Amino acid sequence: MTMGNSASSNIAVAAIIGLPVAQSLSPAMHNAVFHHRDCGWTYIAMEVQRNAVEDVLRTLGGKNIQAFSVTMPHKEEVFTLLGAVDNDLGEVDESCVSARSVNTISVRDGRLIGSNTDGDGCCNALEQVGVQIDGVRAVVMGAGGTARAIVAALGRRGAIDIAVINRTEAHALDAVSCAKTARVGSVDDIARANVVINATSVGMGGAQTPIDASYLHANLVVLDCVYYPLETTLLREAKIAGASTVDGLWMLVHQGALQQRAWLGEVGDIQIMREAALHELAHRVVLHDA
Repeated sequence: MTMGNSASSNIAVAAIIGLPVAQSLSPAMHNAVFHHRDCGWTYIAMEVQRNAVEDVLRTLGGKNIQAFSVTMPHKEEVFTLLGAVDNDLGEVDESCVSARSVNTISVRDGRLIGSNTDGDGCCNALEQVGVQIDGVRAVVMGAGGTARAIVAALGRRGAIDIAVINRTEAHALDAVSCAKTARVGSVDDIARANVVINATSVGMGGAQTPIDASYLHANLVVLDCVYYPLETTLLREAKIAGASTVDGLWMLVHQGALQQRAWLGEVGDIQIMREAALHELAHRVVLHDA
């Protein structure tokens, strides 16, 4: 385990745990809002090995650290720890039960409360561009923890049809179980869909795309959970097809804003968070090109 930086004892500390975490935009986003609020919190990055997750939560949770973000590959492990019956560490709330994945931990009365803001963050990013989730027909590509959280949130918020596309049918069936209106689908479902969501890592840092451009059409809103590059091949081809697009940074910002509500009782300012994230991304490009 390595910590990104230390903080004095009179400052409340939140931390992201994952492997790796050096690339995370969460410290920039959350610290920008903490600074704006002048709330006495700071946010650090902690690289945590797979076999050290429980020890970190037991040793630091509620003592040195008052809140956690959880990123890959620890989301499912944390759910297993906090969701186990009669465990002495904490519990999970309704938002992460279907997804079996935790991305947010709050400390209440010494117990760690796991929740998941990925799905609602995705839905909020869609609503920001005018999508009405209630009654929507969606196609979700992927079946991992993020995809399951999205399927669950779409179902809770009234989507009438959620087609899950995944290379492995068993995993697709697993994601389908997260919502009553979800089913195993195919790329042919895109023709009748209002929304397409890429919840896979395809396109991250490269030119790959999860679907052929011929399936895209002008009546779609396409959200790509990938945020680097900001305009993925999928989003660029969706724009060419006349579709509306939502980049992955908007989803990241919205899920982070909901994390702040879990910790501090107030939704984080999405504009401040996005500007901080964009600044950090631009800084990394400059360093890479230097």
